[in-house]
Amino acid sequence: MKAFFNQLFDYNFQSNKKLITTCQEMEQVPEQLAMRFSHILNAHHIWNARAMGKPSEFSVFQVHPVSGWADIHYENQRTSFDITTHADDFEIRIDYEDSEGRLFTNTLQDILFHIINHSTHHRGQMAIDFRTAGKEPLPLDYIFYKR
Repeated sequence: MKAFFNQLFDYNFQSNKKLITTCQEMEQVPEQLAMRFSHILNAHHIWNARAMGKPSEFSVFQVHPVSGWADIHYENQRTSFDITTHADDFEIRIDYEDSEGRLFTNTLQDILFHIINHSTHHRGQMAIDFRTAGKEPLPLDYIFYKR
């Protein structure tokens, strides 16, 4: 399970890193794209914090400057690898409060998979944002990563 999640998080890291680099090279990052990517970073941070039983430093829709994306992304990745490296039981149930204050319980593996799936979902939406801005979206499918 550790190897599986480490591979998924590496895919997530590489995909997001390509997006960060591309956006840093743009003269102007479209507002919707910046909002979506900030949301990806925030959600990853929030779910990491929940998995560790700690409070989050970010809110769900907080917008970060493009210049800060790489540092947040790196820290998210480091924390996720730390979680997977030290996990003895991926079926452990984690109690947490959502952004609206409701209480839930999910397994660690569900939370970790959600981080990856959530990021992939929003990167797909960002492909539309790139097209709307007249730019070609990046090929970020998992199979391209594996090739």
